Amino acid sequence: MFKLSKVLVVAAVFATQTLAYAQEPAAATAVTHAAEQGDAKAQAQLGAMYLLGSGVEKNEQQAAEWFLKAARQGYADAEIIVAALYDSGVGVKNDMPQATHWYEQAAAHGHSTAQAILGKNAAAKGGVAFNYQAMRLSASKQIPREYAKRLLLTQ
Repeated sequence: MFKLSKVLVVAAVFATQTLAYAQEPAAATAVTHAAEQGDAKAQAQLGAMYLLGSGVEKNEQQAAEWFLKAARQGYADAEIIVAALYDSGVGVKNDMPQATHWYEQAAAHGHSTAQAILGKNAAAKGGVAFNYQAMRLSASKQIPREYAKRLLLTQ
């Protein structure tokens, strides 16, 4: 029901941003240490680094694991990325019930994009119809990467 293309709205917002996070090993070491200590934001940032190959070797499965750790702590940005990963099958098996669960979690934590995806905010209910199938075809697997870039930009 909730397809990857439904998060295209967020991808469009972040698509024009450039990756401003340092790609030095020291940055990866500091983020890794904080992530291992249970810092949800650091876990999401480390997931982003693995997803993008920024400062670490690219590894989509490892990225998904770190995003999931952050999402389980209620970190809304990680929750929507986990939803998109399950939606697209990037780093995890494609699983629509899991994608839906994480979209709902992010929406419950006030993530406006997740709320829009689920049609739970006024703007999403404004009568604008989206062709989700066409959006999905054009989005492919780039959506989680765009979220990851945003996490690295907001360090």
